[in-house]
Amino acid sequence: MPQSHRTPWTARFARLCRNHWRTIVVCLALIVLIAILEEVLFSDIVRMDQLAYWLVVLHMRTDWLTPVMTSVTNLAAPVPLLVMLVIVAAFAPGRRPGWCCALNLVLVVALNELLKYIVHRPRPDGFRLISEVGYSFPSGHSMVSMAFFGLLVWMIWRYERDRTMRVLWSLFFGAVIFMVGFSRIYLGVHYASDVVAGFCVSLVWLAFYTRVVAPLFLPKPANPRHSSALTARIAPEKATRPDPAMDTAMWNTTPDVPPAPKHRRTERGR
Repeated sequence: MPQSHRTPWTARFARLCRNHWRTIVVCLALIVLIAILEEVLFSDIVRMDQLAYWLVVLHMRTDWLTPVMTSVTNLAAPVPLLVMLVIVAAFAPGRRPGWCCALNLVLVVALNELLKYIVHRPRPDGFRLISEVGYSFPSGHSMVSMAFFGLLVWMIWRYERDRTMRVLWSLFFGAVIFMVGFSRIYLGVHYASDVVAGFCVSLVWLAFYTRVVAPLFLPKPANPRHSSALTARIAPEKATRPDPAMDTAMWNTTPDVPPAPKHRRTERGR
C-alpha cells in the first residue's frame, strides 16, 4: 500500500492566507474601523487618543523634532504628490501608470471629504503646532499616504523581480506611510483615532482598487518567477505521488504464465 503524503496544516494555512490576502486585509481593517467609529460617535473620550496625547504631545515634542515632522507631513501635500506622479508616469512600467496613480489619488481624496462630511468630528484644539481647517475624521493625510504609497508598493511587487529590492522598497514606503500619520498626531492637527481610521479606510480602498481598477491600466506582466516557483512546488509532489493509472494497470494485468507441457503418448502407453 503506498503511503499517503499529507501537507502539514501550517503549509495549508499559509497557502490559504496567500490566496485570500485581500479578504483578510479587508476584514481586519473593517473590524478596526468599526470599533474606532463606534467610540468616536458614541463616546466622548477615546482611550487611544488619550494615550497618544500623553505619549506624543506631552513626552515626545522637542524643538529639533518639530521641523522634521513638519517636513514629513508635507510628503502628503499636493505639490510633492504631483512631483511623484510625474516620476511614476515617466519611469514606472505598465501601460498608463501615471493615470492609474492619479485616478487613485483623486478618488481617495473625494472619499475622504465624503467621510469627513458624514462624521463631522472637530479637530483637536489647544495643542496644534500648525494651522489646519476642516473636519478631523478620518485623517486626509493618512488616507492619501496609505492609498498613494500603498499603490506604489503593490506596483513594485507586481513588476520588480528582485526580491531584495521589493522588500527594501516596501519597507521604505511603509515607513513613509507610518511617519506621515505619526506627524499628524505630533503636530496636534489630528487625533490618533483619525490617523488609524484613515489607514484602515485606505487599506479597504486599495484592496478594491488593485483588484478592479488598477489592472485596467497595468496589465499583469509575464514574470517567470511565478511559474518557476510553481514548478518547484509541484515537482516534489509529482515525484512522490503514485500514478493511479500505473496502479490500475499493475493490478489489472494478468501475469504471463508459461503453458503446461504436453505429454506425448508412447507406444507403451497405448
